[in-house]
Amino acid sequence: MRVAIVQNAPAFGQVRANVKTAIEMMDAAGPFDLAVLPELFSTGYLFRDAGETAALAEPLPGGQAFAMLAAYASKRGIRICAGIAEEASGRLFNSAVLLGPSGMLAKYRKIHLFDTEKACFSPGDLPFTAADCGGFKAGIMICFDWIFPEAARTLALLGCSVILHPANLVFPYCPPAMATRAIENRVFTVTANRVGEERGRKFSGGSVIWSPRMENILTCPDAEGAFVAEIEPAEAESKNITGRNNLFEDRRPEMYGL
Repeated sequence: MRVAIVQNAPAFGQVRANVKTAIEMMDAAGPFDLAVLPELFSTGYLFRDAGETAALAEPLPGGQAFAMLAAYASKRGIRICAGIAEEASGRLFNSAVLLGPSGMLAKYRKIHLFDTEKACFSPGDLPFTAADCGGFKAGIMICFDWIFPEAARTLALLGCSVILHPANLVFPYCPPAMATRAIENRVFTVTANRVGEERGRKFSGGSVIWSPRMENILTCPDAEGAFVAEIEPAEAESKNITGRNNLFEDRRPEMYGL
């Protein structure tokens, strides 16, 4: 399976232009099966307050960014995971969707909010889920979720072979740290980070794909564009560590309580 990581530098608040640019990057990338775009790729990240978020958030499904990506996924017969600011019943969420040729396959609302996000979004209220992607399962987590091992472990226990990770990372150790999430769960992780500068904060790209064996499949430069690599989701099916050890069968949940 060919995976495209899209690194964009969104112009804050320019939703249509940002989505158009991302689509142009995907067009230039050549053939691929799945694309992962950054967190809040269509709006920009550094909202000042909930009022500013509300002015740019959209319903999911529905909304401008959603509709443009859904039409593109249908046209090309691909899957796209992207982070979009969501409005739902008067509440605001830092969300991501997984779209397929026939529509939305999954939606996730960021559970672990980072820093100023707490003033601009409500904590996610949807559980982690595994989406059937035709032969394998994929799940979504967003940016700061990475530092909570329970997030990736939950997705792995749900049967996900691939973890899709839209992000706007600011700590340089975050992309390399996803190697740990990959090896401790024997899954592929696909982290899509943005680039550029926004309101005085620089984002450095470095998007990365890690294999279930902690192999670096792809590390992207600090540049806009769509970068493609091949993975084989079936490699994540075996959870055997040795002939006598299995990652999930050897767990002792009864001993983990506090």
